[in-house]
Amino acid sequence: MRKHFDELFTIQNGMVSPKVTIHINGITMSPGVGFGGGVSFGGVDLTQFIGKYFDVEYQNGVYIIKGIYN
Repeated sequence: MRKHFDELFTIQNGMVSPKVTIHINGITMSPGVGFGGGVSFGGVDLTQFIGKYFDVEYQNGVYIIKGIYN
């Protein structure tokens, strides 16, 4: 399933936070976790993909990020 960055994350005061529970490369994040640029989750700096679309799978209330569309 294709989801835009803005559907999954919010940006406030320069910090990115998931809107929903996200799983990427073995790491799970819930809403309320905030991070800035340069922070990697499972080897991925999500701030590099602001404005992009993600390939996700939805399982048991968690969005699993499988890839990023260019």
